[in-house]
Amino acid sequence: MRTNVRPAAAVSSTRNLNIVALALTAALVSLQLAGLVMLERSHAHAMQVSFPRERAACADSVAVPVSQIPCD
Repeated sequence: MRTNVRPAAAVSSTRNLNIVALALTAALVSLQLAGLVMLERSHAHAMQVSFPRERAACADSVAVPVSQIPCD
């Protein structure tokens, strides 16, 4: 009986496909994490800028009245 070399090539092709899929998954996860970091930074920056009338944490400053925002 002759053995065919074809199954070894199929296994190698499958292994290569798995490696490519794993590399693509790792790249996508890295991009998602980078996007999340950028989103967190922009959110933190927006929160700092959006409350300019908030009292400072310094004890030396003069008390400035802060208007209350009505809530529903």
